[in-house]
Amino acid sequence: MMKLFLISLFFLTGLATAELTVTPVFGPETDTGPYKHPSCLTELDNGDLYLAYYGGGGEYAASTRVYGSRLTAGSSKWTAPQVIAGNPFKSLGNPVVWQAPDGVVWLFYVTRFGDTWSTSRIKAKISRDGAKTWSDSFLVTLQEGTMVRNQPIVLSDGDYLLPIYHETGANTEFTGADSTSRMLRFTPGETLWREVGTIRSDKGNIQPGVVEVSPGYLLAYCRRCGDYEPTDQGWTVTASSRDGGKTWTKGKDSTFKNPNSALDFKKLANGHLLLVFNDHMYERSPLTVAISEDQGKTFPHRFNVMEGEGSFAYPTAIQTKDGKIHLIFTSDERTVIQHAVLDEADVTDR
Repeated sequence: MMKLFLISLFFLTGLATAELTVTPVFGPETDTGPYKHPSCLTELDNGDLYLAYYGGGGEYAASTRVYGSRLTAGSSKWTAPQVIAGNPFKSLGNPVVWQAPDGVVWLFYVTRFGDTWSTSRIKAKISRDGAKTWSDSFLVTLQEGTMVRNQPIVLSDGDYLLPIYHETGANTEFTGADSTSRMLRFTPGETLWREVGTIRSDKGNIQPGVVEVSPGYLLAYCRRCGDYEPTDQGWTVTASSRDGGKTWTKGKDSTFKNPNSALDFKKLANGHLLLVFNDHMYERSPLTVAISEDQGKTFPHRFNVMEGEGSFAYPTAIQTKDGKIHLIFTSDERTVIQHAVLDEADVTDR
């Protein structure tokens, strides 16, 4: 069944490129509930890939839980998903998994206390044995409406910066214009994530992706707020910081389209910047990779990883130690997790 799905996906989306491999990881055959979204991926010290997602009956279903799975180095088969975070009375969402330089694996996720995401807080767990076992959960934020989506980065001074956001609106179909992207900073050896900076914009912004372009100089791209109706004003919001994320310029519309959908923004090992986003103002297709070779001034290289009918959204991108770019995202009305593997040259040499 999964092979048939992959073949039909290949022809429907026109992925006729020898360089790109896109394979389903988990779909309807995986018994964690029909909903599998959004997913996040990290590389562990031993070369394994570790994936986290939240599953259940739907985005707002009761008692959604966070699941984890491993792709052992050299293997082609992911392990059966296991519950790594749950709550018998509350729904969970938006897991972010990330291995820090000291080997500690962090799992951030959201606990929803009411009917909408604007009632959420961020919780976390850590693992000191390569994501085999996890600590008890602990609160990262206390403020109502705080959420997480993208992975932390390591700053040039050794601190960690976690991009988070504050969502307002109390509405399933609209995100308030006073929603903001925010930053939490953590110094290894301490125990507290401290809020240090906020990105504000006229129409609101959430789910920031952040890179440190050069020491102290940070660049962010954020998901726009608003609704999901057709528009000619659906742009990704961008901002910058010159003091390591403590203060930010006012968010403004970038040249990248955004259909009120998640994105990811990463710095590659060679210093080039990679942005993964939906290149449309109100549809979550295509899913596009753009690369900058001049510290974010221009992004001349673009490649549609997925396109055509459907929704291909909520990407997480990582570059593994071998230089490969791994991209994880969801499709088929958030019931299938997809995994794409490519080289930077697949984008820049077109």
